[in-house]
Amino acid sequence: MNVHSVELDRFISERPLKMHIGGEWTEAASGKIFDTLDPGRGTRLASIAAGDVADVDRAVQAARKAFDRSGWATMPATDRAVLLHRLADLIETRAALLSELESLDVGKPVSQASAFDIPHSAMTFRYYADRSLQTPRSEPIAVAGNEARSVRAPYGVCGFIFPWNFPFLLVGWGVAPALAAGNTVVIKPAEDTPLSTLYFAKLAEEAGLPPGVVNVVTGLGETAGAALAAHPGLKRMSFTGSPEVGRLIAAACGRNLVPAKLELGGKGAAVVFDDVAAESAAEALVAAVTLNAGQVCCTATRWLVHAKIAARFIDSAISLMRGMKIGYGRNADTQIGPAVSEKQRQRALGYLEKGQADGAKVLLTGGAAEVPGYNKGFYVKPALLTGAPDNICAREEIFGPVAYVMTFRDETEAVELVNGSPYGLANSIWSADLERADRVAEQLVAGNSWINAHNVFAHGVPYGGCNLSGCGGGVLGAETLEDYWRKQSVVRPLVSS
Repeated sequence: MNVHSVELDRFISERPLKMHIGGEWTEAASGKIFDTLDPGRGTRLASIAAGDVADVDRAVQAARKAFDRSGWATMPATDRAVLLHRLADLIETRAALLSELESLDVGKPVSQASAFDIPHSAMTFRYYADRSLQTPRSEPIAVAGNEARSVRAPYGVCGFIFPWNFPFLLVGWGVAPALAAGNTVVIKPAEDTPLSTLYFAKLAEEAGLPPGVVNVVTGLGETAGAALAAHPGLKRMSFTGSPEVGRLIAAACGRNLVPAKLELGGKGAAVVFDDVAAESAAEALVAAVTLNAGQVCCTATRWLVHAKIAARFIDSAISLMRGMKIGYGRNADTQIGPAVSEKQRQRALGYLEKGQADGAKVLLTGGAAEVPGYNKGFYVKPALLTGAPDNICAREEIFGPVAYVMTFRDETEAVELVNGSPYGLANSIWSADLERADRVAEQLVAGNSWINAHNVFAHGVPYGGCNLSGCGGGVLGAETLEDYWRKQSVVRPLVSS
C-alpha cells in the first residue's frame, strides 16, 4: 500500500470524523453522527459529525472573530497571496490522495478527479491570489470640487453550501475569491460527500491560514444547511445546487438582507450543424453526457442535430455509449462510475420511465447496471431517447447519463428549440462555419455558449447562469473577486481659497 493510501485510510477511519471550527476539530454539540456511503459498493465509508444550528452558530462566530482579530482581513495582499499559493502547493502535493478520496466519496473515476477536479481547484487558488495582487484597494475618482476615492474592503463572514457532484472543485471555485479578498468562510458540504472538504480544512490549517478563517460544518441540508442560510451573521452567501433548494436559500437570505450567489441547475443543449463530422461531434457529446455519470449541471443533455446528419450521429453515439466501461471509480479502466446515491440512481431511472410514458422513443435502453463484484453499488447505464421537445426528459434536469436527441433544419428552428428551456446555464454550437457559430452562440439564452467544444472552464472567463440556472454572479471570472469586496466612497470637499 502506498503512502497516500495509508494516510487516506487513516483519515477516514476516525469515528466520527469531526468538523473544523475556529481552528479546532470538534464533534457536533448534539453528539449526533451520520454515515456517508461508498456509492460504488453501497456500504458505509465513514461516520461524520452531524452539525446543526448550534454548530453553525459557533462556526459563524469563529469566522467573525477571525475576521476581526486574526489579521487575515487586514494583512497585505501579498502576505495573503503567499498563504493561498502555499495552500495550492499542498493541494498539488496531495493530488493523488485527494483524487482517491473524491473517487471514494462521489463514485467518479479517479482518473477524472486527478485530471481535472483537483488540479483545477489548485489553479483557482493561484488565479485569485494573483488577481488580488493586481487589483488596487483604493482608486481615485475624478469629480469636480472634491477629493474622492473608492475603497475596496472585504465583507466579513461568507457562507457556502456546496453540492455532491464536484465537492473539492467547487470549494476551490467558491472560497478562493472570498479568501483572496480577505473574507473568512463557513462551508457546509453536501452530506453525501463531505470527506474532501474536511481534508481541505486540514490543508488550510497546514498552509498556515489563521484559525477561524476556514470553518467546515458537516450535517444535513435541512438542519446545518438551513441554519447557515438563515444566519444573520453572514455578509455574503453562495449556494450551488437545484433551483428548488436555491429558492429556499434565497428566501432565507432575503430575510436578513444577505446577498446570495446562486449557481443552479441546467438543461444544456448542443446544436450540431451538418458541416461537421457527425462521428467526432457524437464522440465529444457522449463524453460530456457520461462525465461523472451524467451528474453535471452544465452538460449537454439535449442534442439538436441537423436532419442531414442525424442518422450517422445517432448510430455513432449509440455505439460509443454501448461500449463504455461501467465500473468502480477506483478501477483504472472505468469510464462511468456509479451515481452518488441510490436516491440519485432512482431519480435517473424514474425519468426514463416518465419519458417513455410521455411519448419518448428509446434509441438506447438505459436502466440499472450490474457490475460484477459491486452488486450493491448505484450504477446506471447510459440511455438515449428521442421525441417531441415538450417531453419531460427534454424539459427537466435528469442528472444522469441520459441524452435526448432532436432534429432541426435551419438556424431559426435550432435557436427556438434551445431557448424554449426555462434554464440558462451552458450550450454548445458545432459548426465549421465560425461566422454562423458566433451568430448562433450570441442568440442562445444562457450564461455560456461554447463553440465546437462542451464544458470549457478557463480562469478569467466568467461561468454562471441565468433564468432557472442562477443569479447573483458567476465564478472563475475577475468579476467574482469583486463580488467579495464591498465598495466604500471616501470624499473630502475642496474648499476654494
